[in-house]
Amino acid sequence: MNISPEKNNRFFMGCIDIVIETPKGSTEKYDYDPGLHLFKLKKLLPAGMVFPYDFGFIPGTKGEDGDPLDIIVISEFRSFPGCVIKCKVVGGIKAEQSEKKRSDKLVRNDRFIAIPKVAKMFGRMESIQDLPGQALEELEQFFINYNNIEEKKFKVLSIMDAKEALKLIESNKN
Repeated sequence: MNISPEKNNRFFMGCIDIVIETPKGSTEKYDYDPGLHLFKLKKLLPAGMVFPYDFGFIPGTKGEDGDPLDIIVISEFRSFPGCVIKCKVVGGIKAEQSEKKRSDKLVRNDRFIAIPKVAKMFGRMESIQDLPGQALEELEQFFINYNNIEEKKFKVLSIMDAKEALKLIESNKN
């Protein structure tokens, strides 16, 4: 998986194909099961908590936690589990997360941020600095709270720009 300008490559000018697991506004968390090639309902979020944006993964990658890299898709529309969307990567949140309840052992589990190529309202966004208002802070707080519910830790290390994010995605291909 190279990020190159070849049109037949799924990585084109900073754009990648991503797969949605959990749609924006959902109170349910879905996970892709590679053995079944289907999506499974993993858990329900507490009342009042919803995914602020579509949440998915980058196919053909593998993070330190053993799963494909996580990605948040910021858009004016809501998709569905299994939807593949071509997106431009605008940056990400470098983070560490505990994999087990009440564990102090943290592993890297970054959250990349992208905008769909077809987006109209957010289509002109090119960098993480272009995110509207409090969006980045709200994303950080969502993942901190989401993990707290599971008695896990989520620690934001830093914010990365598009160039750094694409470099990390490339280095985590499998």
